[in-house]
Amino acid sequence: MPTDPAATATPAPTAARPHPARLGLGTAAVGRPGYINLGRDADLPAERTVDALRERTHTLLDAAYAAGVRYLDTARSYGRAEEFLGQWLAEHPQAAAEMTIGSKWGYTYTADWQTSGVAAHEVKEHSTAVYDRQIYETRTLLGDHLDVYLVHSVTPDSPALTDPALHQRLAALAAEGVRVGLSTSGPAQADTIRRALAVTTAGRPLFTAVQATWNLLETSAAPALADAHAAGWLVVVKEGMANGRLAGRNATGPDTAPLRTLAARTATTPDALALAAAAAQPWADIVLSGAATPEQLTSNLAAAGLRPTPEGLAALDAMAEPAEAYWRTRAGLPWS
Repeated sequence: MPTDPAATATPAPTAARPHPARLGLGTAAVGRPGYINLGRDADLPAERTVDALRERTHTLLDAAYAAGVRYLDTARSYGRAEEFLGQWLAEHPQAAAEMTIGSKWGYTYTADWQTSGVAAHEVKEHSTAVYDRQIYETRTLLGDHLDVYLVHSVTPDSPALTDPALHQRLAALAAEGVRVGLSTSGPAQADTIRRALAVTTAGRPLFTAVQATWNLLETSAAPALADAHAAGWLVVVKEGMANGRLAGRNATGPDTAPLRTLAARTATTPDALALAAAAAQPWADIVLSGAATPEQLTSNLAAAGLRPTPEGLAALDAMAEPAEAYWRTRAGLPWS
């Protein structure tokens, strides 16, 4: 198993000493033909065949590894993302030995490779039956390349926080050396994280990792993430660009004016600055890029060479929305 990134995380990078290893690559945008990132119509091949998205995924993985990225994120519900990643790891044993691989279980992909006319693209269930099925599927596709396994999109009412039988299964996985944790979503992320911090099995904390949404528009989970970091958890930031709302092509309204202004002043791009702001949080170990093209990945990874000043970060604070409003907007984003 590669070195735990939580144990080797470095302070926010400077322009002189970039640290791309603090940035990771997520595969949600390229493992299936439909997702909710803005602008995907222009990002993916016109024919979103399995082969086309496999090729795009492998191209991104090649570029990420070459740039110094050492954390990769996937999930059972990301279409065929685990399959694509597992194939790449098998073809690149040296890279595989250096990577930390995180995946997630608890959602089942149901869109059958369609982008429209789908009642539900994924269905959530945090039961022991789903865990048993999906850990088998994950290990079939990733082999022994599983370092972090998260319950996908836990909310305060999830049985993942209360089911003793599930906890025993997760504890057994942790005993094998896999970091067990959860990802969070929704306006109650902070409550979910704090409840998870209190979960124990045999007198020991069960969860030791969290992947949470934090970005300049949605900052509500920050205090709870600081608590998780203080408890020794691996803290991974997802959706640092708010599903594309903070990309330069979409960050055009008055709500993102501070980001555009600071990016122009510092000769960088809104996406890189948004990710750099996430990486500057003292509790953040890994910040994920959700790039769908090599060009986006290059732009995102420029965040590794940025260190926003306290004054710059303070100026960006004005962008934060109430959590309920943010998640209401996110729920309305179209799958495309």
